[in-house]
Amino acid sequence: MTAESEQARHALSRLRAEVGKAVVGQDAVVGGVMVALLCGGHVLLEGVPGVAKTLLVRAVAAALNLDTKRVQFTPDLMPGDVTGSLVYDARTSAFNFRPGPVFTNLLLADEINRTPPKTQAALLEAMEERQVSVDGTPRPLPQPFLVAATQNPIEYEGTYPLPEAQLDRFLLKLSVPLPERDDEIGVLRAHHHGFDPRDLKAAGITPVAGPADLAAGRAAVQRVAVADPVLAYVVDLCRATRQTPALELGASPRGATALLAVAKAYAWLSGRDYVVPDDVKAYAIAALRHRVRLRADAELDGATVPAVLAGVLAAVPAPR
Repeated sequence: MTAESEQARHALSRLRAEVGKAVVGQDAVVGGVMVALLCGGHVLLEGVPGVAKTLLVRAVAAALNLDTKRVQFTPDLMPGDVTGSLVYDARTSAFNFRPGPVFTNLLLADEINRTPPKTQAALLEAMEERQVSVDGTPRPLPQPFLVAATQNPIEYEGTYPLPEAQLDRFLLKLSVPLPERDDEIGVLRAHHHGFDPRDLKAAGITPVAGPADLAAGRAAVQRVAVADPVLAYVVDLCRATRQTPALELGASPRGATALLAVAKAYAWLSGRDYVVPDDVKAYAIAALRHRVRLRADAELDGATVPAVLAGVLAAVPAPR
């Protein structure tokens, strides 16, 4: 590793501890967001209300000195409310573009499945092309750019499930679990002593890295070596999902490229400039779970996507 990439890795490795000042017991989720940032991907955060999904994204932005905006997705939200729109200026008799909240570094799309498909689709170009087109004019988004969308896994009344095309735009789907007992006691202790989740400065969160570190990290991740047997292992895992009887939809080649990118980022964060099979396994479920679909009969039998993918990981032999 070069001195610049090693310095960036050390800076980014401090992110978990810094975010932990405000968000307790979610180190794995913070690690997933770090991986997504290094890959230039987006994350879908799934968890019940009250597990600090919003606070986590805000804390990551503060620790990385990035701009962040939040959009509460509702049934009456319009596409222009997200991307921006043309506004008539009576003084100049011209239409001027007013940027929407998507023009930021970390966009928190809160409860994305509560807005209609037309507004959900407004994010597609932004997520894939890193630009917004209004009246035929493309407008580039700031870099880095990441969408962190949240959804509730248990309440589906009045929701609009994301179609496969939009789900495929997310690099990772991360489960935000309920905290362990000791962690929950720590949360209560912090609130008892006056912790205000709206004031991250008071929580002591300061920038430990910045956009330059992310840029250096992304460049270093691109240089991570991958041997042919590891490439074949990624392909074999994705092909196995297409042949598993419990799944009616397996991972596509885009899923394989996403898994490879995640493995390279995780290897670099682990201090290596080459990928080993354990790097592939580390985020395989998070990278593939939203790209596959259970068969109806398997779902009735109690099967779950994470369990099926865990079985695929156990069945496909890893290279030595």
